[in-house]
Amino acid sequence: MCILQLVLATQNKDKIREIKNLLQDLPVTILTCDDFLDFPDIEETGETLEENAVLKAGGIAKFTGLATLADDSGLEVEALGGAPGVFSSRYAGPGCTYADNNRKLLREMKDIPEGKRAARFRAVIAIVWDADKVETVEGRAEGKIITENRGVDGFGYDPVFFYPPAGKTFAEMTLDEKNSVSHRGKALLAARELIIKHLSQKV
Repeated sequence: MCILQLVLATQNKDKIREIKNLLQDLPVTILTCDDFLDFPDIEETGETLEENAVLKAGGIAKFTGLATLADDSGLEVEALGGAPGVFSSRYAGPGCTYADNNRKLLREMKDIPEGKRAARFRAVIAIVWDADKVETVEGRAEGKIITENRGVDGFGYDPVFFYPPAGKTFAEMTLDEKNSVSHRGKALLAARELIIKHLSQKV
């Protein structure tokens, strides 16, 4: 089995850490924004998570000339009509922080009763192998939005997203615990299979 060079189309250090953790045992050399000069920031103009993932992977693959993996993920809250969705990372406005987004979400959810706080995380991963081949996979995690931040690990909306089967928020889990149940973890497990299949075809 050959060794694959795979670029991660993100500058988010938290995402890079989670992705590397789940791909570390494969014969893959993971390259990131730190390995390239003038690594571009691809604008997320898609209307869906899948469109944004493909846009990012395609843009970075064109820049590097190498196979590229990108994910786009979002939180969908039923009481808010599926918001913040594709706008999850910039929900509180341009330049906002994780804390800003969480404050806005909790503010908008303050009058929503316990039984109507259902939410899901979705992640779509796109792998662009070359100009003619793009594959996508998706992962989901069902939970609910609690009324205050809990936990100090994770990132994004993890402190307010409660995962009932574990009895914890994502921010109260270790990285391994979270990766075993999270939307991105599930999508990455599916992406692993795509990578293994691709490698086997190169032997």
